[in-house]
Amino acid sequence: MYRSTRLCQPFYRPLVRAIVLMERQILHHSKELEVAMTTLEKIELFNILLADDGTENMRAAIQFLADMPQGKPFSITSLRVFTPTEGSEFARVDAESQHTRNLLKSRHFHYTSEMVQGDPAPLILKHAEAHHPDLVVLGSKAVGKLGGLLGNVASDVVHGGKWPVLIARQPYNGCKRVLLATDGSEASGHTAAFLNHFPLHKGASLDILHVVPPVQVTYPIEPAGMAIAAISPEDEERINHDNLEHGAKILEAEKGMLPSFANITTHLMLGDPVEQILSFARAEHVDLLVCGSRGTGNLAGWLLGSISRDLVRRAPCSVLVVRNERFSAPSIP
Repeated sequence: MYRSTRLCQPFYRPLVRAIVLMERQILHHSKELEVAMTTLEKIELFNILLADDGTENMRAAIQFLADMPQGKPFSITSLRVFTPTEGSEFARVDAESQHTRNLLKSRHFHYTSEMVQGDPAPLILKHAEAHHPDLVVLGSKAVGKLGGLLGNVASDVVHGGKWPVLIARQPYNGCKRVLLATDGSEASGHTAAFLNHFPLHKGASLDILHVVPPVQVTYPIEPAGMAIAAISPEDEERINHDNLEHGAKILEAEKGMLPSFANITTHLMLGDPVEQILSFARAEHVDLLVCGSRGTGNLAGWLLGSISRDLVRRAPCSVLVVRNERFSAPSIP
């Protein structure tokens, strides 16, 4: 019996070696899986709230999201808000949401949808307050069967919340050219920090624009309707020159805060900030205008609420307004 077992050992040895090798592989893969799961837990999803009303501008927003590079995991929540008079549209909207779901899931995004009834702006803000999105996406001046997220709703969400908001606008032809408007304030620093992390394709070019408001040389006298000179022409020229020099330093500092962009061009202008920004966006066919809100920089900060409202309302392209201090902002001289 001993001899028979000994004769069979050569036949067992390959099987034993195979079993041992398999056990080692299972142990190795188990460790890899454990590491992978731990890594996955550390990955922070880019959490997006899509305030979807199914109108034309929202189609641009959905396509904008679908075109974002897939190197970062995204979680998109689509929120449909119905007013009490729009209940009959529920079935149509539900069918349209399936198209959105299929498109975004085909890009491997984590997608969920919710439908609620009430006043759009307060419900969008309430949902954002509860879920802390990294970005809120909605349309501007949309028209459709549901009335659309008109400018007042978009403005209420932009200036009533504390999150970055993307206002989508047709026509959408991709996001190849981005314009960042800066005033050198702390808000602009946070905007640059957020944009540096924003998921855009690497081929997108970035223009950074700083507009120096001209110094006020006269002051009106009421009620006479007259004006008196506040400074001499020489002082006016000197102050504008100094402000432009400071503006150049702002542009260089902000450029250094955006290492994720390979193609950056800076622009320095003198004039009315809103008009200069809008003129540049139209002339250069900008796809996305980015600005901060509530700026208070060395030049008194012109990215105030009224300025960003004007940009959201009048821009010929989509607008990203950043009001989040989540990303640290290096100081701008």
